[in-house]
Amino acid sequence: MRKYKWSEKKHLIVFLILILVIAAGFGGYSIYGLYKINQIPEMTFDEMLAYTTKGNKDAVITVGIVDNGNMTYNVYGENGNELAKEEHIYEIGSITKTFTASLLCKAVSEGIISLDDSIDEYLDLPEKDYYPTIRRLATHTSGYKGYYFEKPMIANFLHNENGFNGISEEMLISRLGKITLDDADYAFNYSNFGMAVLGAVLEQVYNEDYTKLMNDYISEDLGLANTRISDGSADLKNYWKWSESDAYMPAGALLSSITDMMQYASMQINGIPDYVSAAHEALAEVNTSSSSYEKMGINIDSIGVGWVIDNKNSIIWHNGGTSSYNSYIGFNKEKQIGVVVLSNLPPKYRIPAAVMGAKLLTSLINE
Repeated sequence: MRKYKWSEKKHLIVFLILILVIAAGFGGYSIYGLYKINQIPEMTFDEMLAYTTKGNKDAVITVGIVDNGNMTYNVYGENGNELAKEEHIYEIGSITKTFTASLLCKAVSEGIISLDDSIDEYLDLPEKDYYPTIRRLATHTSGYKGYYFEKPMIANFLHNENGFNGISEEMLISRLGKITLDDADYAFNYSNFGMAVLGAVLEQVYNEDYTKLMNDYISEDLGLANTRISDGSADLKNYWKWSESDAYMPAGALLSSITDMMQYASMQINGIPDYVSAAHEALAEVNTSSSSYEKMGINIDSIGVGWVIDNKNSIIWHNGGTSSYNSYIGFNKEKQIGVVVLSNLPPKYRIPAAVMGAKLLTSLINE
């Protein structure tokens, strides 16, 4: 058996830790930081909020409710105490994927792309018998892993930075050429890589860099004033660093405010623009729900174009997480109710936004 020198061991340890850290991606559908899991179902939303912010002077959690067109929000700090109604700018992590999916639905509605097109119809890739379809990318059934290791991840880890910073589109395209998949609907596997590929496809469809493409789409089509690709500057702290044209931006690079996110939830509820409703239709079944998730009111039954569908509660939702932020958006179309939770706490910190948001939304639906 080979004996490793200490320097080799050190690099191996760093690499293994790096893999564990990056595996969390942008928050995705994973639920972290669960406190006394069996007690959570009995806790009220207010109790969850008070516990999560207990003794934390830096906590700033904003909660928004959309109810039949009316939008209200409150800001909470340490021990669940209400703060001044001031809007803050949060990283929304994987909720970015729903914006990428919305732009895809626009492209489909315009007839310039089809969900059943193969990605090699748009990207310059080595010749292979098969590349995944747009549909399989959007539903996380392409067979791609959550991410693939690239060299910039090492420096990002050592400097405690965004693990996906500096992964270029050239690296993404090169990686695509090295992966061999079967022409099949793979089991649901949440993939930041797959959404990054979808972003690269949209760049080709619209002949525009993703940052400008998405920022223009958000401001001109959706009319949101405070949602944008992160430039690392806003009123809170510890935003992720991104480099120009990073390949993983379509999976988790947006910043937003509570008013924008409530407006965004309202658009989803009301189907405005009209093509957004296409993203809410179940396209693939998901078999990842567990008894633990269900106890907390988290149901993952199927997936549309980027959105998760909870059949039991008729909720369509998504969550997101970065190193220092986590978030949730969910809505019930029939009752015209939506909930947004934006938190400046890490996904692993006590009770995450997804659990609190699901609790609040289901309680409002059942009133």
